Amino acid sequence: MSLHFLVESSTDARVGDVVALTGAEAKHAAVVRRLRVGEAVTVGDGAGVWLSGVAEEVAPARVDVRITERTEHPAPGPRVILVQALAKGDRDELAVQAACELGVDEIVPWQASRSVSRWEGPKAAKGRERWATIVREAAKQAHRAWVPDVIAPVSTRELAERASSQRVLLLDPTASARLSEIAPDGRDLVLVVGPEGGISEEELDRLAAAGAERVRLGDTVLRTSTAGPAAIAVLAVALGRW
Repeated sequence: MSLHFLVESSTDARVGDVVALTGAEAKHAAVVRRLRVGEAVTVGDGAGVWLSGVAEEVAPARVDVRITERTEHPAPGPRVILVQALAKGDRDELAVQAACELGVDEIVPWQASRSVSRWEGPKAAKGRERWATIVREAAKQAHRAWVPDVIAPVSTRELAERASSQRVLLLDPTASARLSEIAPDGRDLVLVVGPEGGISEEELDRLAAAGAERVRLGDTVLRTSTAGPAAIAVLAVALGRW
């Protein structure tokens, strides 16, 4: 499989045009991935445009790719959205990385009541930027035409508001309904994953009152780093993506 790279903005390049990779992306291609002239590559803008081409010039500061084919992929729908509670260590980051590789369409950081990690002040912007970087690299690795958005952290109140227009699914190991029994109804699917201590009863009640559904994955309790990716895999089958 050819190497895949991302350009910083949308591109209107056509067959025969040259697309230039610059900055960190060019350095990564030339130095880390050791791209060679004549090697086939793909280039995307993270918003559906997919370009196939051949490397014509390769240098750490700039890589020129001659385009041989252009494809535009429509945005997936209904979307699968992961609301990932902030967790200690790198557990939330592991969840974000795997979720992107498995096909999530949007990632929402959630400051849950039991979250040990706290994003406050400048740390919120820094944390979101960190997650966005992880998502970008995972999307490249997975050869995704669409790079998931990472939005600003939300509160439980803001999360409850989503239940009015989206189907919110609370991953709760004590729930009676199984996620595998859920039939998609055309609405976006929002998976809510709690932190290490789980979603509090107060949060579960508040979100359920707003229309969210409590579901479980199986008979075992998964870590916050694995619950979201496992649920995304289940939904990928239900939506016919896999």
